[in-house]
Amino acid sequence: MTPTDTATPPIDRKLLIEGLGKGLRVIEAFSDERTRMTATEAGEHAGLTRTAARRYLLSLVHYGYAETDGKHYWLLPRVLRLGQAYLEGARVPRLVQPYIQRASMQCGETLNIGTLDGHEVVYLARSNPPRMVSIGFHPGARVPAHVVSQGFVLLSTFDDAALDAWIAEHSFDSFTGAAPVDAARFRDSVLAARQLDFWQAERHLDVGLCGLAVALKDRKGRCKYALSVTVQRQLYPDDQLTKKLLPVLREVAEAMRPII
Repeated sequence: MTPTDTATPPIDRKLLIEGLGKGLRVIEAFSDERTRMTATEAGEHAGLTRTAARRYLLSLVHYGYAETDGKHYWLLPRVLRLGQAYLEGARVPRLVQPYIQRASMQCGETLNIGTLDGHEVVYLARSNPPRMVSIGFHPGARVPAHVVSQGFVLLSTFDDAALDAWIAEHSFDSFTGAAPVDAARFRDSVLAARQLDFWQAERHLDVGLCGLAVALKDRKGRCKYALSVTVQRQLYPDDQLTKKLLPVLREVAEAMRPII
């Protein structure tokens, strides 16, 4: 059990529509590395037979969520409606927007709020700073958790057993050479983030960028979200990043505690 778990009651499997779950698995099988797939490939990644995967793919084509040339299949922009429905209907992104917007105007940087979805951080809300060019992630963006500061602070709220289980299943790919690719090193960093109550990830995703994040905890101390800022490292030499921006993040996090 982790602090991010919710008390969702168990659902009787007899009430589930298994076909819906399988169709969603087919959609999730597509990725940056797999933008176009055959029915066989989609079945392999979704855990389905080729015949079953083909039926789901053809259904997605029929309803406007995918396209095909007769052999390969690829997703269409209509799929974005599924994620957009969450962003537009979810309570937290709407409630936090005024808070991060005010903080953004105060510090002149872009603030992001995200959550952990499996092994990725998904960004849910973003401020609009006064600068013409802002740095950060747009709502809906997904990034491997081990390369962004939010991933460290979100995982720091896990108990040791849950953290070890997560690490054992994670793929530590490197983007810049600075990101942790060793499980033991990553675990040590997460434990350090737990002690510090914040984390700074430097050059993990881009050699010129640095991220700073704190966990967003509710009134009971539970954590489902994180707050972060991404900046150009050269603008904050030495310890200027934590000196100038960590107090801003902590102040906003505390102010949002009653609404998270």
